[in-house]
Amino acid sequence: MGEGDAELLTVAAELLGAVYREGRHEVVAALRVGDGSIVTGVHVDGSARRSAVCAEGVAAGNAIARGSAVVAAVSVLRRPSGTEHVIEPCGVCAEMLSDYWPDARVWVTDGDEIVPTTFAALLPAKRRRLW
Repeated sequence: MGEGDAELLTVAAELLGAVYREGRHEVVAALRVGDGSIVTGVHVDGSARRSAVCAEGVAAGNAIARGSAVVAAVSVLRRPSGTEHVIEPCGVCAEMLSDYWPDARVWVTDGDEIVPTTFAALLPAKRRRLW
């Protein structure tokens, strides 16, 4: 992971440390946008399970609000035991993120390694949506 993407990981982990609440705010996503800045999103859970909003969706909305294209992404999960892990977006978020930025780099865990892929590669059989 290069220095720029390592910064994404640091930003996500620091924000997660600040907002973590077991069962409510357990994931933070950090996205690098085209101008080099970073936008973030926090997982927000509610008592009605359908009211949950993934960190990646919140971060994507922040990027869109800025009019920025995403070039790289990382999401960090903290488990109740306190361990933190780089995770890939859930299927719904992978679907949405690949609609907007299919070629953006996303970091995922493969065994014990953190490796890059693209949003499009997370869903190899996906049909590209024509807007």
